[in-house]
Amino acid sequence: MSLLIVGSIAFDSIKTPHDAVEEALGGSCVYCALAASFFTDVRLVGIVGDDFPREHVELLESRRIDLSGLETVEGGKTFRWSGEYFDNMNRRETLSVDLNVLEHFDPKLPDSYRDSEFVFLANAAPQTQMSVLDQVKNPRFVMADTMDLWIKTQHAEVLELLKKIDGIIINDDEAILLTETRNLVEAGNRILEMGPSRVIIKKGEHGAMMFTGEEVVPLPAFPIHDVRDPTGAGDSFAGGLMGELSRSGDVEAMRLKRALAQGIVVSSLCCEDFGVRRLVSSSVDDLESRYRKYRELLQIDD
Repeated sequence: MSLLIVGSIAFDSIKTPHDAVEEALGGSCVYCALAASFFTDVRLVGIVGDDFPREHVELLESRRIDLSGLETVEGGKTFRWSGEYFDNMNRRETLSVDLNVLEHFDPKLPDSYRDSEFVFLANAAPQTQMSVLDQVKNPRFVMADTMDLWIKTQHAEVLELLKKIDGIIINDDEAILLTETRNLVEAGNRILEMGPSRVIIKKGEHGAMMFTGEEVVPLPAFPIHDVRDPTGAGDSFAGGLMGELSRSGDVEAMRLKRALAQGIVVSSLCCEDFGVRRLVSSSVDDLESRYRKYRELLQIDD
């Protein structure tokens, strides 16, 4: 089954204690789509300026990603972000944000995308995310991402979105902000009461927790020795998770656990190099090998 992903496409300038890169390919939609492409065919919706190079288009097309929904604005400039990571890279400072063509992005789905059964709404204003839902005919499973900005400035709209989707991916700080509680288990259960049947709380280097109403599933991060750049790890996690669900066509409990684990494994790959380099250089065999190692780490014999 094809997976529809709607989000941002960017040029990222990133500095970490290891190195720095300028205007690397990035954006939530790109990380998510590349991660999902390990598992399934992807339909991408995003916007760029005419400064977006052909080589990036060819890269995405080479990875089972349909770009019929890619909008190019003549005379426009692609969204740009720059940031710096410090110390152990748990702390990040955004240095600049130039929305450019993204400022007026109004996603329009091609007719060929409207029958998408699996949909991921990457981080965007909740009104933008809901406008996408209005264009999809009868999706089977819709998951969205959000951020603290929207929770603070468009709280009512975020709550409305939560009633319209099947799942939400949110980090621990955002979950606490949304629910006004300090306990993550309580936060996850409170978000379930807001509408979605699946809540996934990302905990960075500590893995993730999934809430289904019937159970809470905590999984640790995959241990990596050399974190080069954590940019896009959360979006890669979402792409791996949604890609696995789309591949199987199954959203039952055991498949969701497997998808959660696949998301964690893909995000660990992303952190091992700058930007999307590691996602691009890795093969399906690389991913499957790491997934097997992760499963072994989780096994406990009586």
